[in-house]
Amino acid sequence: MKLGIVGLPNVGKSTLFNAITNAGAQSANYPFCTIEPNIGTVAVPDARLDALAKMYDPDKITPAVIEFVDIAGLVKGASKGEGLGNKFLSNIREVDAIVHVVRCFEDGEIVHVEGSIGPKRDIEVINLELIFSDLDILERRIDKAVKAAKGDKKYLAEVDLLNRVKAHLEEGKSARSMEFTDEEKAIMADIPLLSNKPIIYVANMSENDFNGKLDSNPFYHEVLEIAKEENSEVVPICARLEEEISDMSKEDKLMFLEEIGLEESGLDRLIKAGYHLLGLISYLTAGKPEVRAWTITRGTKAPQAAGKIHSDFERGFIRAEVISFEDLIANGSIAAAKEKGLVRSEGKEYVMQDGDVVLFRFNV
Repeated sequence: MKLGIVGLPNVGKSTLFNAITNAGAQSANYPFCTIEPNIGTVAVPDARLDALAKMYDPDKITPAVIEFVDIAGLVKGASKGEGLGNKFLSNIREVDAIVHVVRCFEDGEIVHVEGSIGPKRDIEVINLELIFSDLDILERRIDKAVKAAKGDKKYLAEVDLLNRVKAHLEEGKSARSMEFTDEEKAIMADIPLLSNKPIIYVANMSENDFNGKLDSNPFYHEVLEIAKEENSEVVPICARLEEEISDMSKEDKLMFLEEIGLEESGLDRLIKAGYHLLGLISYLTAGKPEVRAWTITRGTKAPQAAGKIHSDFERGFIRAEVISFEDLIANGSIAAAKEKGLVRSEGKEYVMQDGDVVLFRFNV
């Protein structure tokens, strides 16, 4: 999973990126501090791996990973080349989902590119630039579909769909806020619209907001209202706080979060939101050589899940020996679970579930 961190200049993108990746991206109080996108790979927190490690004492533990891309700040007119313009937009095309950082705190020492704090306005600035870029793409695609429809009437449905999407965008609304049938989703999947990408709004707040004052922040509620209209996710985060705890040990981090009334870090909440937004789950493999988590899309069948490990596993798939993580832990060992008949033999039509611990049998 690749998540692109975007936002106006000076909203806390690079601070957040540094905090969640410890990558040391440059962070400063002036616009366009980030020009080339910084990339950092982050392990997905998964307590199930720790539990399996105690059981198997593996030589290696390999978590699932997420790639975060810190993309340059965007300004009005980017779709027409202002600021870093097309470079910014092309970087967004390469990610699976957008993490839009929105500034929701006052601080006179940190310059805001628009001169004041206004989450609704800031979100509209970026969404409109994505929409303007999409309208250019749609114009070309509509022309192509109209020409194709002259020779084949099946393209008339596509022309109708694209014109509806165009009209929606011209109202200043993102494509992600539209509802599509399965057939229409198949057509849209072939059109790289930026405003159709899944989005997580990160409300970057002050540390004080997390001391029981989250709901009293009016800027946060502005973000919630916009996200509700788009069926998008919102994750409240204090980027500075995340930066403070990024170097702490696991124990110190948990103690610190508990002191301020949080059960988990902003990174953990952001990753969970990303998994939920993109419909992702993890299955697990376990043995002495390695305990590992593998990320797949919800609804993936066993052979395709096996193909994540190696293409030979999918090509020569025979069966999957599966047990739920909970059943395995409850019985203390795979041998004990087998005695109780809890290890199932599943075939090619089995749909993988989150937390399945699996051994694939294959023959090539």
